[in-house]
Amino acid sequence: MEGNMSNTVSESKMPEKTQTWRKFVDFLRYIFAIPEVGVLIPLIGFIVIFYLLNPTFLSPQFVTTMLRTMSFIGVVAIGQTFLLISGAFDLSVGSTAGLAAIVFTYAMVKMSLPISVAVMAGLLTGIVVGLVNSFSVLKLGVPAFIATLGMLYIAKGLTFLISKGYTIYPLPDAIKTFGTAEPFGTSWSFVFFVLLAIIGHFVLSKTAYGRKLYVVGGNPEVAHLAGINPGLIQLSGFVLTGLCAALGGMLLSARIVTGNPTIGLGWELNVIAGVVIGGVSLFGGGGSILGAIIGLLIMQVVTSGLVIIGVDAYWQTVAVGVIMVIAVAVDVLRRRSKIAAS
Repeated sequence: MEGNMSNTVSESKMPEKTQTWRKFVDFLRYIFAIPEVGVLIPLIGFIVIFYLLNPTFLSPQFVTTMLRTMSFIGVVAIGQTFLLISGAFDLSVGSTAGLAAIVFTYAMVKMSLPISVAVMAGLLTGIVVGLVNSFSVLKLGVPAFIATLGMLYIAKGLTFLISKGYTIYPLPDAIKTFGTAEPFGTSWSFVFFVLLAIIGHFVLSKTAYGRKLYVVGGNPEVAHLAGINPGLIQLSGFVLTGLCAALGGMLLSARIVTGNPTIGLGWELNVIAGVVIGGVSLFGGGGSILGAIIGLLIMQVVTSGLVIIGVDAYWQTVAVGVIMVIAVAVDVLRRRSKIAAS
């Protein structure tokens, strides 16, 4: 008690400017303790840099194009975020998106099936991929890296087998109308992305299932002792990831009004790099939807910014690689600091 009184007295004797400065520093510490804030700063920095280099960067048309482009990968990233938090990951999301897009368009164009049936076929493709991945990892004991990498090749091979390597078209007029529509000045893919992000944030932060994801990702043994089935939680994560990947691929095929076998090419690395740089841990148990979105925005801002200032397209690929290495390094350092603190 005497110690508390002495602290109060000493603080009261401090000059007013010193007390104000101390409060300001404490406020900054509180703000920067929020994980998303640390990611938001480089995003703002990149935006300012590219705007100064080319003011067109922040024009409404260019911003809309960036958000629309990001939305397809963003849809996939929602599922990947859930899976990463649970302690696993999926490298086959790009190929799954491509396969679902081809199944979706093939069903309509080559088999003359109703749009509703084609949509269900595409989504079912993603679910099946998720189930196969979860079976390989959880039942057969194959490491997630190997299992999902193998599925990447399987799905891509099936994509080219079904399409024979050709683009599938023409799609029904209803798909063209949906894909090229611009609700709220953007696209349906962006609307879907925003809705999924809101739902995902609610599930992770407000539901028992969301809490179970964090517990399983943080420590599966503790989760098991708490009566949680880690395998079932991760299975749901794999299925959700496959479903989101399928939806992302189908939305892109609707946007370009074709079934292109190259849809989803390279998405797996962009998705993982984006969500990890946004604070979602590769080791499980940490991250948020908001952080994942900010990470994806950083990826999109950098790649689009390099385009608008005239940097060679090949350097954009280099930039993605550099960002991914930085993202993983930051995640490793973040994990080490947590271990040291505990």
